[in-house]
This record gives sequence, structure tokens and C-alpha cells, in this order.
Amino acid sequence: MAHAAPVSGRTADPRARHPRSPDIFSARTHRIARWAAPFAIGLVYGYWAAANRRAGGPITVGNLVFGFVTAVVFTLVTAGVLTLASRLPRELHAFLWFLFAGAAFGFLYVQSGESVLLTIGLSLAFGVAVGLICFYWVYTHEDARGHRIG
Repeated sequence: MAHAAPVSGRTADPRARHPRSPDIFSARTHRIARWAAPFAIGLVYGYWAAANRRAGGPITVGNLVFGFVTAVVFTLVTAGVLTLASRLPRELHAFLWFLFAGAAFGFLYVQSGESVLLTIGLSLAFGVAVGLICFYWVYTHEDARGHRIG
């Protein structure tokens, strides 16, 4: 009777144990999307902040400028968070997203004219929820040594 020869714990291809889904987009498409997605989200965020600030009143030049400046700043900060967060350990990764989400929510909410204490409370609650979700996501996508899978 023949028996299989013992093998070491390593395989020739380290990705063999963790297969990735097929990538249907080219590297160029991914480079474009790296800035296009935050820019598109930034435009929506800028419009939302400007709409909250004018509170249903007429659209003015100052309101348009505020919206575009908010969109540009939000786009740059979002791109920075996306770039920096992936290089951090899971705790700092989640903390960075907690700070970003809480600040972004708070900035939008305070434009509506609500009290500062309510804004701070809701921003903290939203930031904590995002931070916990992000920590869970990163924690479940790491191996035992803390290296990201995929």
C-alpha cells in the first residue's frame, strides 16, 4: 500500500491558501479610481455641507465657494486617510477612521445650526460605531501574525 510523502507547511505560492477574487480592471483603472472615488464622494459631501449651511435659502456665490472648498478639502483628507490607514496596525487604523468619520459627521451636522453639545455627542457616537466596525473588519482580515490577507 502506498502512502503520501509528508510535505512541509509551505507551498510554492503563498497566495494558494488565500485565493483572491479575479481582478477585472486594469492597473490604470485602479490608479484612476484611487482619486476619482474620493473626489466623487467629496463633491457629494461639499454639496451636502453647502445645502446644510444655506438651510433652504437661496444659493449664493459664497455658498458655492464654501461647497467647492469643502469638497476639495474632504477629497484630500479622504485620499490621505485611505493611503495612511492601510499602513497602520489595526488599532491605529480603526482610530484614524474613528477620528475621520466623527469629524466629517460633526462638520456636516454643525452646519445645520444645531447646538455644539448635541453635535459633539452625535459625532462621538458615530465615530465610535465606525471605529468599531473598522477594527472588526481589519481584525477579521488578518492572519495570526497581524499581516493583512488579500
